[in-house]
Amino acid sequence: MAALTANRNTVSRSGSLREPPVKGGVKIYAGAMVAIDASGLGIPAAAVAALRVIGRSEDLVDNTAGANGDVRAKVTTGIFAYGNSSGADLIGLKDVGQPCYAVDDQTVALTDSAAARPRAGTIFDVDQLGVWVKFS
Repeated sequence: MAALTANRNTVSRSGSLREPPVKGGVKIYAGAMVAIDASGLGIPAAAVAALRVIGRSEDLVDNTAGANGDVRAKVTTGIFAYGNSSGADLIGLKDVGQPCYAVDDQTVALTDSAAARPRAGTIFDVDQLGVWVKFS
């Protein structure tokens, strides 16, 4: 592509909303952490190392009766509160700024459990509401 010789209307996106196609046979609940699989299809986050967690689902997306990509999920980046794990994986204030890992679509843990869990995001804060996870 050659350099510009006139003004260009460059389209943009805010970067806070993604709309991945949803895997067939899957239901994603509003507020759930959403991941994409190796095919780029949206699914609920789970303790599967190959997944990539991308943010929070804005709405209930029911593709249980559909094929891959029949519907899309609205997934937002930002900072959201999720459930804390327990035991050695309990996240505390000392862990702010560290990565956290998806246990399921509503719980995060301090470790990746020997590379079995995908990275969910960065620990932003910890309070009575849970672990505040920053998705980018």
